[in-house]
Amino acid sequence: MSEPGLTVVHLSDLHFGGYADLAQIEALETLLPTIGAAAMVVSGDLSQRARHGEFQAAHAFLQRLRQSAPVLVIPGNHDIEWWRSPLGLAGQGVKYQKYRRYFGELTPVLEIPGAVIAGALSSYGVAFGSLTWNLRDVAVKGHLPASETARVTAVFARAPADAVRILAVHHNVLRGAHSRRMGLANWRSAYRRLLASGADLVLCGHDHHEGAGQVDGSLAVSTAGTHSFRTRGGRPSVFNLVRIEDRAIHIRHYRWESATRRFLTSDVYSFARQGAPRVAVSVAGGDQGP
Repeated sequence: MSEPGLTVVHLSDLHFGGYADLAQIEALETLLPTIGAAAMVVSGDLSQRARHGEFQAAHAFLQRLRQSAPVLVIPGNHDIEWWRSPLGLAGQGVKYQKYRRYFGELTPVLEIPGAVIAGALSSYGVAFGSLTWNLRDVAVKGHLPASETARVTAVFARAPADAVRILAVHHNVLRGAHSRRMGLANWRSAYRRLLASGADLVLCGHDHHEGAGQVDGSLAVSTAGTHSFRTRGGRPSVFNLVRIEDRAIHIRHYRWESATRRFLTSDVYSFARQGAPRVAVSVAGGDQGP
């Protein structure tokens, strides 16, 4: 099933625990090794309540995926015990201790032939940078500190000139198509720094609604859905398959069909890479994401 170009599987929001759809998890374990992807990225929310059993199930799932391709994973807002250190009062590292026990680095970097994938931390729980005037955002909204985008920019600057530069972050960078919410606080500032980072592509999740779009008409964004029962608007679950060519990035949705208990190929969106003409074309039907 492999296609020309560099191919990356993009999953998000597995939510192991009471909300995970085990039929989907089993289908993913069967399907993903057949795709021939160069790498797989899980953009956060592996767990529902950051419990040991949930992390153990997620760890076992990722280990099975790693038998067919390297995997990069970053934490989501559900993966951190923010209540152990609200506003950083008990130190910044306390809330990540359990996640690190199972998954190691909070901001991993994966180098594969032709690409470098850098994880950025946007999940801080109740933190000054993530606070807004909306009470619904408490412990849900994330933010991208300047230190994070500066670190990622340095990673990309060291990469070979012809390497694809991919940034993985948990919170949705584009406004949710159903929720109409931005995942990041101070997103305008984050946009400016993302555009200056040198990234070709951003992978994110959090909103539980799939999407494909661009920041400022130049930086492609893949937003993966969820593989839990907590989808938005009754929509089916979706993961994305991203194919990157010299001049274009193609994002294909794979939608879950519960009647047949399998993922079916769906909409494809194609975007010019940075430096090429700014074009976005819907190749197949459906709504264009956020």
